[in-house]
Amino acid sequence: MTSHQSIALALRARLDELTRRVDDLEAELRQPLDADFEEQAADLQDDEPLAALEDAGRGEIQRIRMALARIDDGSYGTCVTCGEGIAPARLAAVPTAVQCAGCAGATKSKRT
Repeated sequence: MTSHQSIALALRARLDELTRRVDDLEAELRQPLDADFEEQAADLQDDEPLAALEDAGRGEIQRIRMALARIDDGSYGTCVTCGEGIAPARLAAVPTAVQCAGCAGATKSKRT
């Protein structure tokens, strides 16, 4: 088994776990509101962090799916900015990385 195959297995397991969690969060957020207005206000306030978790989970799901697509098409491990290889240590730490450390650092410094 190649390192990309083992990364794909780990990513698929994480994808399954995240999908279940996001589905659970979505079900929780879709619960009907209480008839009492004070309870509604409290419920809506409690929903804010759940919605943020759901959004973060959906973002990670998207990054995982994109990484799996890159593994399938053979472009995984190649920086989308410079075309050079992404270091195996970086891929081990951030398996959804699309940029090498140099390009990622340059992109980050441009944002600040």
